[in-house]
Amino acid sequence: MREITYAQAVREALAEEMRRDPRVFLLGEDIGVYGGAFGVTLGLVEEFGEDRVMDTPLSEAAIIGAAVGAAVVGMRPVAEVQFSDFLTIGADQLVNQAAKMRYMFGGKAEVPMVVRTPAGSGTGAAAQHSQSLETWFMHIPGLKVVAPATPHDAKGLLKAAIRDNNPVVVFEHKLLYKTKGPVPEDEYTVPIGKAAVRREGRDVTVVATSVMVPRSLQAAERLADEGISAEVIDLRSLRPLDAETVIASVCKTGRAVVVHEANKFAGFGGEIVGTIVESEAFDFLDAPVLRLAGKDVPIPYNPRLEKAAVPQEDDIVEACRRLMRESRRVRVGGMA
Repeated sequence: MREITYAQAVREALAEEMRRDPRVFLLGEDIGVYGGAFGVTLGLVEEFGEDRVMDTPLSEAAIIGAAVGAAVVGMRPVAEVQFSDFLTIGADQLVNQAAKMRYMFGGKAEVPMVVRTPAGSGTGAAAQHSQSLETWFMHIPGLKVVAPATPHDAKGLLKAAIRDNNPVVVFEHKLLYKTKGPVPEDEYTVPIGKAAVRREGRDVTVVATSVMVPRSLQAAERLADEGISAEVIDLRSLRPLDAETVIASVCKTGRAVVVHEANKFAGFGGEIVGTIVESEAFDFLDAPVLRLAGKDVPIPYNPRLEKAAVPQEDDIVEACRRLMRESRRVRVGGMA
């Protein structure tokens, strides 16, 4: 199978859906001739014209608000917010309007819109351009939230999001845009609400999303050399959440590490932990579930501090080692 970059996969998804459905159009800052801040929409304005690839003013409230209005009257807009930090500026339109309209109108109104946005740290963009705000929007009934980790899923989930009749927020990590992976040339979608087991294991479950998936897979390779078999689950979809896949894995391994880039306090890792301990998996646990997350600080500009602020491969390896040590102590203590 051919390999393309994550950015190319997103661009293919947009182009294919625009060719398939004339109601699909794009809007956002500098997405036309410039091709977007990360070059994802390069070439699309030449094919589809300025009426369907619309450069907007620098106003996230206007971008998301226009998308809501267009969706309600039958279009299928895909809005790009240049950095996920600035979803905050369009939060009223997204949280109070898009998420609630279908409910408030008794199902008579649908809001089939997508908001794409680059997220996360690692590019030296500092505190106002490097946040991971997924949890904010996971909390809102009526919104769907996805965070693809591979080029395959970046294309398949975006196509599914565009076809969905509900508002979907797609978080695309900046560090993933240049990564390559296999992507079919044939038509396909990836279902929203279904996790993927990226690596089978027997000793510990690592639940990850976005850029933490490749880091977890690299950590699992190192752990295998030490005789620790880690199972890596890529959530892909944060809301709706595939609890069944997570629970089944933890029932098998008896241990779990939940890893995400967003800071730990009130992060979505707590929701995953709650899901595990409120399920039948609790009776299979050999050690407490461990959350591994970003530090409770704004993302620094300094490269060394920026790296230290969020989990890295070494941190995931050590977290899994710690769980193995903890479970041995629990078993010994129980026997005593």
